Amino acid sequence: MARKTSRHSMRARSLPSGHNGPEYISGALLGWAERNGIRIDHTQPGKPQQNAYVERYNRTVRYAWLARTLFDTIEQVQDKATRWLWIYNHERPNTALGGITPAQKLAMAA
Repeated sequence: MARKTSRHSMRARSLPSGHNGPEYISGALLGWAERNGIRIDHTQPGKPQQNAYVERYNRTVRYAWLARTLFDTIEQVQDKATRWLWIYNHERPNTALGGITPAQKLAMAA
């Protein structure tokens, strides 16, 4: 089945991303992000482990649903991300947490 690809969905798939710190961010990217209401966050100096968490999350999102779905609007991406994040945190057991969900782990800590 062929699907028409909208200009917006192609643009959304090719948006730049980065986390290497302000020294690697061009003025053009910062301007684009500001015009599109996107906040650029960087890992904190001296906290390289934050990068591992970001990379793991990005890889999980990419392979779990982003690369498998063709979106026509940003709203579709946001809706899919919201639903996926709920399942990830409330329904999907996490082996690193002993087979419980992150929500269960949080409840146990409270």
